[in-house]
Amino acid sequence: MKTTLSRLQKMVQSGEKIACLTAYDASFAHWLDQAGVDVILVGDSLGMVVQGHGSTLPVSIKEMVYHTQMVQRGNLNAWCIADLPFMSDATLEEALVSTRLLMKEGGANMVKLEGGQRVLNTVAHLSALGIPVCGHLGLLPQSVEKKGYKVVGRDRDSAEKLLKDALALQAHGAEMLVLECVPSALAKTVTEALSIPVIGIGAGGDTSGQVLVLYDLLGLTVGKTPLFAKNYLEGHDGEDSIQRALEAYVAEVKSGEFPASCHEIRL
Repeated sequence: MKTTLSRLQKMVQSGEKIACLTAYDASFAHWLDQAGVDVILVGDSLGMVVQGHGSTLPVSIKEMVYHTQMVQRGNLNAWCIADLPFMSDATLEEALVSTRLLMKEGGANMVKLEGGQRVLNTVAHLSALGIPVCGHLGLLPQSVEKKGYKVVGRDRDSAEKLLKDALALQAHGAEMLVLECVPSALAKTVTEALSIPVIGIGAGGDTSGQVLVLYDLLGLTVGKTPLFAKNYLEGHDGEDSIQRALEAYVAEVKSGEFPASCHEIRL
């Protein structure tokens, strides 16, 4: 069954967890789809895990379109979100051009952009044009040169700001939100305050769903793997296949076993 925004919303209302993973090519997109992944994110994380960069910043809109095209050739049923890469949404005009490329040429179902107050006008404009938009709060990979890799929302002021930004994004038309590296209690508060799906990564188990970078899930990441990730390619009833790993991830997200079985992040 083809996943739609309406179906994702019904999953939230019924309490069914949403399983999301990144993918960057047709083959992996096919197997994610076969494993029952609800949402595929074509993330600018490809800059690090595919291209070998030290951050997501070098990724271009042209490269995002290319990888989104490949993913959508292999994907039949999952909802597909594509990242607006660094500086591709610096102005409203640039955001419109980038979104047109990702959706019209790349075939994405939804675009994702990072930030709170800065992007509200862009979110509202895109939404008014009928474009599904996903927000991204917490740790913002495109801002790491300024803010670094650290948990966001540990103190009262930053937690209140994050909640305010989340509510504002929803009010301006965002129809999904990714929360990255925030305390689980804050993630729960945000999820309960919103009516849209909230997808967590390193944000505890009380969000509407979970997302991981595919390479982390398969134990293929070069260098340090985040503590909130889990290698699903190890020890599943003697069937250490990629497909079994993907299916195990989906099952554990649906049951709530993941991320309960992992450490809360300490960045």
